[in-house]
Amino acid sequence: MNNFGRIFRISIFGESHGKGVGVTIDGCPAGIDLSEDDLLQDLSRRKAGARGTTPRIEQDLPNILSGTFEGKTTGAPLIILFHNKNTKSKDYSNLLDSPRPGHADFVAKYKFGEHNDYTGGGHFSGRITLGIVAAGTVAKKILGNVNINAKLTEIGGQTDFDAAIEDALLQHDSIGGIVECKANNLPIGYGEPFFDSVESMISHLIFAIPATKGIEFGSGFAAAKMKGSEHNDNFIDGSGKTETNNAGGINGGITNGNELVFRVAVKPTSSIGKAQNTMNFAKGEVESLLIEGRHDACIALRVPVIVEAVTAIALADLKLLDKARKA
Repeated sequence: MNNFGRIFRISIFGESHGKGVGVTIDGCPAGIDLSEDDLLQDLSRRKAGARGTTPRIEQDLPNILSGTFEGKTTGAPLIILFHNKNTKSKDYSNLLDSPRPGHADFVAKYKFGEHNDYTGGGHFSGRITLGIVAAGTVAKKILGNVNINAKLTEIGGQTDFDAAIEDALLQHDSIGGIVECKANNLPIGYGEPFFDSVESMISHLIFAIPATKGIEFGSGFAAAKMKGSEHNDNFIDGSGKTETNNAGGINGGITNGNELVFRVAVKPTSSIGKAQNTMNFAKGEVESLLIEGRHDACIALRVPVIVEAVTAIALADLKLLDKARKA
């Protein structure tokens, strides 16, 4: 459902055009420095405004409703809320009967019926990731000196981002991208095989990010074409450092002390400015759909900070699990 974690547990809530969105975080240790200002840096990286992102601009100001006292976490559940201010729900009225190709509109209506909130994508909107980014900031504090950095390596199959975006805008279309994430200073031993391996935990959360279509760790799919003598990472010192890093910093589902490396494939945004064919379920016939509203031409531009956040959430939970196992 909308919950994740065994010790560091998060629960996201809200809809794109509802009163607000947010996250409840349970299992956060007491005594961590935390204020609303601490959340702003990562939240600003997720915001729209850059060329190729949606014209919908929200303040995205966090309100910590519980779980802190005098600037430190109390150990009680944290509730962080974001109010929605800039909504135009009328732009989505035609989608009730004519779902967008490639979007969750159709399955959401099928699963939840007339009670589904379809405006702005409802609970399926990328706006729900605000709470995930906020939880990621808290998780990064739990991880201490672990450094997590994600960046776009290509969009629309190109490394010239500006040219790719301009072409997509000119064509009234959308493009996807590849995000690479690296984490350094991880100790050896995080991960609880089999079902809570590092790859399992991170992948679970990565696929909770709307528009994610694939993930690979280390050499990824290229490993299928390699020989063992090529893929094996030779040890070079007593710390466990290896000559290569085809394993992506993980062996047997457990961190091995080397750099954690993985890549994420992000699909093109479903809402585009070109007419598409869809089924009008009220009329029972196929018709042309031209999508109104404000949408990202390349949602991948806003994904790196979300990838960092979910990585931190998974690793924070694994750190606390490892600590509990050793207690």
